[in-house]
Amino acid sequence: MNYLGIICVSFIIFPSIVLSASNKTVFCYFASWTVYRAGDGKFDVSNVDPSLCTHIAFAFIGLTDAGSVSILDPWESNDDGGYHGFKNIVALKEKNPNLKVLVSMGGYNEGSQRFSKVAENVSKRKALAADVLRFIKEWNFDGFDIYWAYPGHGDGSNPRIDKVTFTYLLQELKETLTPEGYLLTAAVAGTPSTLNTSYQISAISKIVDQLNVLSFDYHGSFDPYVGHVAPLYPSHLDQGTAVTTNVATTIQAYLNEGADSTKINLGIPTYGRSFTLSDKSNTSLYAPISGPGLPGPLTAQAGFLGYNEICRDYSSWDSYWDDEQKATHIVHDNQWVGYEDVKSIQYKVEFAKSKNLGGIMVWSLDTDDFRGVCGSKYPLLNAVIENLK
Repeated sequence: MNYLGIICVSFIIFPSIVLSASNKTVFCYFASWTVYRAGDGKFDVSNVDPSLCTHIAFAFIGLTDAGSVSILDPWESNDDGGYHGFKNIVALKEKNPNLKVLVSMGGYNEGSQRFSKVAENVSKRKALAADVLRFIKEWNFDGFDIYWAYPGHGDGSNPRIDKVTFTYLLQELKETLTPEGYLLTAAVAGTPSTLNTSYQISAISKIVDQLNVLSFDYHGSFDPYVGHVAPLYPSHLDQGTAVTTNVATTIQAYLNEGADSTKINLGIPTYGRSFTLSDKSNTSLYAPISGPGLPGPLTAQAGFLGYNEICRDYSSWDSYWDDEQKATHIVHDNQWVGYEDVKSIQYKVEFAKSKNLGGIMVWSLDTDDFRGVCGSKYPLLNAVIENLK
């Protein structure tokens, strides 16, 4: 019987300098709402090590129907009596002058409706681009990340035209931000079936500075069976469209559609997806489930566990390595958790290097072992850096 081991990654001196020399990106998302978690799960800007990322994006701001910036949580972001999230995250550049700090607009809660309405209207596109420029100048951000999940998909989207109008919106942003010296990046879908209906890949690749591919959440309790959150390769058990639900197929689809490989950041999650098995004696891939896994003590979300929870509280669970998909999962009683670890990250980074990708995107800082409870701080992020060398 195998057990989940806690792997310590050596501290790396000045990793941002090493990465800068290799011209590889480590793009990290800061999930601003995690300041509301309790106990050791609470995460704010003071927990961020600014030497570990080349880029950090504050997630999220929103947009209005008229095409202007909307601050989703003023108390966390900019209220005098709050956390001063905008000010504090930009101040990280004082500790690492090479760091680029962006603000990200959108996310799953924002959805598609407002993006779709703004993107289809010329005057609203111009208004949004102008207000984004005003906003990032006001707060001293280095650029803007758009996280529309996803053009042509979700409530209020317009599948008929979103694919084209998203390109128009990016072009408007580019023409407004680039002359002022600001970066423009985009978070894009991680499944081939979505990218073909959401994006003009070749066109948007030419417009943006970086594409952050959301190459995870291929499986979760939204499925009727267990599966790895971010398998690198297909399984021989995959059938139908499931053969495409893996990182390698997704990245290759972007390349096949004309994306510039050097602009692609391969997305890696710092969390796992958990399941409750219908029959605890059947723990194989595609085993039926009765629902999401139990909530963790830090993230308190059914079907979701941070790596910081897994390494701290579940180290005695049976651990298994899937050498076909290059992925790890743990099992205990009727609980099954597929997650990212140091070993699986090694394979993903080597794959990214073999495809000459621009770098790695990490979602998100708060669910790595940022306190170092299981060993060194940020073991997953440090594994990315170590393997990018």
